[in-house]
Amino acid sequence: MKKLLLLLTCLLGLQTAWAQFPMGGVTPQRKAIPGTADDNTPKGNSKITGFVVDSALTKAVEFASVALVNKVTNKPVDGTVADDKGKFTLNRVAAGEYKLLFSFIGYENKTVDGVIVAKGQDLDLGVIKLASKTKTLEEVTVTGQKELIEEKVDRLVYNAEKDIMAKGGDAADVLRKVPMLTVDLEGNLSLRGSRNVRVLINNKPSTIVASSVADALKQIPADMIKTVEVITSPSAKYDAEGSGGIINIITKKNTLQGLNLNVDAGVGNRGSNLSLNGNYRKGKIGFNLGGFGRANYNLKLQGFNDQTNYTGTGSTRTYQTTDGVNSGLFGNYNLGFDYDIAKNQSLTAGVRYGARNMLNDLNLNTQSFINDVLTGTVRRDVDTKNLSGTVDVNVDYLHTYKPQQEWSISTQYSRNDLTNNFDAIERNATEAMLNREKNINHNLNQEITLQTDYQTPLKKNQMLEFGAKGIMRTVNSDYQYLYGNGSEPLTQSTRQPSGALDYNQSVAGGYASYTLTTKNRYTIKAGTRYEYTTIEASTREGGDINIPNYGNLVPSLNVSKSFKGTTLKLGYNRRIQRPGIQQLNPNINAANPQNISIGNASLRPELTDNVELGVSKNIKKLFVNASFFGRFTDQTITQVVSANDTLAGGVLTTYQNIGSERAVGTNIFGNLAITSKWNVMLFSNILYSNLRGVARVSGSVSEPVSNSGFNVGGGLNTQIQFKNGWGAQAFGFLQGSQVQLQGRTGGFAFYSAGVKKDFKNKKGSIGIAGENFLTKSINIRTDRRSAQFTQLSDMHIFMRGVRLTFSYKIGKMTMDAPRKKGKSVNNDDVKSGGEGMQGGTPATGSGTTSRPR
Repeated sequence: MKKLLLLLTCLLGLQTAWAQFPMGGVTPQRKAIPGTADDNTPKGNSKITGFVVDSALTKAVEFASVALVNKVTNKPVDGTVADDKGKFTLNRVAAGEYKLLFSFIGYENKTVDGVIVAKGQDLDLGVIKLASKTKTLEEVTVTGQKELIEEKVDRLVYNAEKDIMAKGGDAADVLRKVPMLTVDLEGNLSLRGSRNVRVLINNKPSTIVASSVADALKQIPADMIKTVEVITSPSAKYDAEGSGGIINIITKKNTLQGLNLNVDAGVGNRGSNLSLNGNYRKGKIGFNLGGFGRANYNLKLQGFNDQTNYTGTGSTRTYQTTDGVNSGLFGNYNLGFDYDIAKNQSLTAGVRYGARNMLNDLNLNTQSFINDVLTGTVRRDVDTKNLSGTVDVNVDYLHTYKPQQEWSISTQYSRNDLTNNFDAIERNATEAMLNREKNINHNLNQEITLQTDYQTPLKKNQMLEFGAKGIMRTVNSDYQYLYGNGSEPLTQSTRQPSGALDYNQSVAGGYASYTLTTKNRYTIKAGTRYEYTTIEASTREGGDINIPNYGNLVPSLNVSKSFKGTTLKLGYNRRIQRPGIQQLNPNINAANPQNISIGNASLRPELTDNVELGVSKNIKKLFVNASFFGRFTDQTITQVVSANDTLAGGVLTTYQNIGSERAVGTNIFGNLAITSKWNVMLFSNILYSNLRGVARVSGSVSEPVSNSGFNVGGGLNTQIQFKNGWGAQAFGFLQGSQVQLQGRTGGFAFYSAGVKKDFKNKKGSIGIAGENFLTKSINIRTDRRSAQFTQLSDMHIFMRGVRLTFSYKIGKMTMDAPRKKGKSVNNDDVKSGGEGMQGGTPATGSGTTSRPR
């Protein structure tokens, strides 16, 4: 095939060269392919050699055409084609004066004049540079647009790169607009009402996500997100974790040749950001280096928590008001490398570092009542520091044998160092210091992953995939409490002693998946995965924790059928949800003594069966999708709230495998292209859930608890492009209250709008955007009840914000064929923790936001 291509290119090149020299009425000398029996050109014993390269990139111009032209007669007398390294050779050249014409598609023709060849001479012309005549990217007019929403057999794809308000925002701003997803005001993510969601970045996990999904979303710049994949029915190829589903955030990648630098900046009354991203590619080697920094400030919150605990002799009530300010610094830095070992082999490597510095300053004023009689007033000033440094290092290899047949090896090392401390001072009504309390908690989370995957087509309409994976995790939590009466120095607390948790988890898994596409447009994807988990855990105080090893077989089946613009989908899968460090960590979070939380190191995983039926339809300019689903979970890891036996008016939150959830719901959304430059998307999420569990009444006495109800949300997103580079976008979302095992968490509303102006050269833009700019604050009301207590919380979060954004691209790139890079590690198997709000007061510290990966 390669020789045939060479021959055809030679013929075309000679035809092009011949056309450059009109002969008038003279019949030209017949030209044959050099080296053939029919070659009747004048022969000599000289030789001309050289290399043809791209003038900008200094890379070989493969198969460039070379024509040898007699200087006197101006007629071509010989010709050849460069090889795949750009080298050309003209043999048996007669002595004389010549000029050479070089040509190739996509390059300007070049003539080398005054080439004098002596008899018997080997003439080396060295490097011949051809200039590209490809138009620069800013001169290209795009006539088609990618759909805002794309649907595949097992996922929905939201093309976030079309979001004109992305500049200056973070990933949470983008994910709020994705159908089926809900992102609350703290950045906590849920899919179809479930927070048991795995978040991947470019098909692989990151320790940036490990510590907290909400914090991770703040570290990912919105304008670097290309697509968001919502995988509601993961195939066997994915890890079995994530009972709610998988969210895969794909960032923008550069497959162009050359050097460029993107600068993005934004400044606002609530936050500012600066991002620098550079790419360089030369031939087979490419590098990328990027950094993103974001500062949040002036994030105020106010609210109250009214709680009554019932006892056999009466009631104890606490009324607590909250006044606080949050601030944070987030950084995300990466260095990447890729190398094409050969045409069918590639090697990629990368290092990603994430930094987080979150500071919370809360003033808690608490009034205590016994049988409605005021017994005391205490003010508690709490400073919380949540600091982390996360590192991901990966090396991946991909070998492609033929189209769709490939084998890959992926490795990854991850490390997450998290420090989560608080320092609290309590004063009485006369401002005298009662006591001081300090919690120091350091978490170290390390993970090593090795996996291999192989896929091969079977005939033209079948695909077989199989692979294996091993994950070794180590989680350590070391904590201590210091306490001092009045102004006394801090000493080790006897009420809440120090401790440590060592948690080692290993997961070995293997899978097989088969895909069939039939002539009548059925697509069937079936597979199964087996994972075996071993756990060794111990605490410094209690010694070894007996957690049995367990194995799980998790099947999956996805079927789709397309006909007349309509697609039907049916899916089933079983998923596992392992507990995260937030549920496991025995460190006592007592930053707010009225709302104390503690983990449970003996938790086991929960199992979920998911079923869904979906239909999508294109009706002219309208795309409509509706999906109906059921989720059935046993051994649910449930957050349980009970009255605190040691603190009057306080509650204790922990986690237990005592619940079950039966949920059914629907997601409906439609996207209407009113014109080619104006589209409107509407979406709604409706879920009915039934929760059952057991709650502790007192001591070892427990009682059954159940709750059920609807969770409803929906939104609108519209975007329009005007002339001269102007564009505008508006978004609004309303989330109703959410059913919990012991009450309901309040709903909220969020909206934003913005305009953007692209520069004429398309290399930059400037814009302005605002969030909740007509609303002073957002109010969230939470109501929790049991036989022991009632708790009513009302929190106001001040999020009214406006920001200016600026973006500019530096450098010139030329188009090159996209390269298929090595696959990467994809761990999606640990439950993220927490509710984000505890009794109406934001969770504050003490090491409850890191989780094993």
